[in-house]
Amino acid sequence: MFISTRRLRRCQFLQVLATCFVMSLMLMWVQNDNNVVNHIKSYSYRYLINSYGFVNESLTVVRDKSDIHSYNYLISNREKCRNENVLLLLFVKTSPENRRRRDAIRRTWGNEDYINSHYNANMKLMFALGVDKDPAKRGLIQKQLESENKVYNDLVQQDFLDTFHNLTLKFLLQFGWANSYCPNAKFIMTADDDIFIHTPNLISYLKDLDQIGVQDFWIGRVHRGSPPIRNKNSKYYVPYEMYQWSSYPDYTAGAAYVVSQDVAAKVYEASQTLNTSLYIDDVFMGICANKMGVVPQYHLFFSGEGKAPYHQCIFNRMMTSHGHLDDLHYLWKQATNPKVIELTSGFWGDAYCRLINTMLLCRIQYQDTYPCSAAWS
Repeated sequence: MFISTRRLRRCQFLQVLATCFVMSLMLMWVQNDNNVVNHIKSYSYRYLINSYGFVNESLTVVRDKSDIHSYNYLISNREKCRNENVLLLLFVKTSPENRRRRDAIRRTWGNEDYINSHYNANMKLMFALGVDKDPAKRGLIQKQLESENKVYNDLVQQDFLDTFHNLTLKFLLQFGWANSYCPNAKFIMTADDDIFIHTPNLISYLKDLDQIGVQDFWIGRVHRGSPPIRNKNSKYYVPYEMYQWSSYPDYTAGAAYVVSQDVAAKVYEASQTLNTSLYIDDVFMGICANKMGVVPQYHLFFSGEGKAPYHQCIFNRMMTSHGHLDDLHYLWKQATNPKVIELTSGFWGDAYCRLINTMLLCRIQYQDTYPCSAAWS
């Protein structure tokens, strides 16, 4: 078959062009700090391969039983749940110096007595923490923590340094304590201490689920196909030596998520067989859950990094909102006002709130709170 010289040259040019394009992609592929390419690789793993068995195998370690509990309890409160039926064990990750935050939570959304009296539900609030990272202050702060615990009996502390890079140890502390000292809790929640949780909404939701005996339950703000951060300037930087794969298994943001008791037990079991050097605790949770075949469910009213809008129609559905330090008391008062139910119930209340929520959540400018679809859920 005869091919003209001009057509041959055109084919050669296109071949060279395609080769250069592929080579440029390959060069981009190996760059550690190219955010776009990292997401392309990550989504390729998540949606094309869609299997993380190789991740589980690479992170599985053989541990001697004596190495599993390598940190000692300084404050345990192991009698907190004894012989009680607990609907929700609510763990809050805190730091030793954050006494004001803990007190604010105790008086607002973490108020056990309020939940018990108003919603006939047994909720246990616990704060998980390590020891202060400053050796000069450690002794004094430890005495203050012990005095605080004598009043409230809600601290759980082990003797690891309370730092960002020890968040996975704090994760193990929470699930280990729940497994050992509160195994009858129907649901376990873990949250940051700068979160607002609408516990009345959450408790009502969990009571309905408990009635049907839900299992394999894990809800929160789900991240799918997220890539490891390879930028060394980021506090979330993860080197290849720690995690070599291009995508994390699906996980929920560590700011707040809820699991059923059976999932908590499975996750704790998996954590005893995995390398715990990965210090991104919510990702580690995702790896543990993936190994046990547990899949997270996206709840539309678990907030992202932004604060949820302050409005009765939002309060009516709110589960969590992020970034609250000095406004917990105000938000708690507004969110639990009986008028919220009055204004948002019934046909017209529902129609009104769909309109308002659309205006609040479906904005052109992206805000990491609730998605637009939450307005119509």
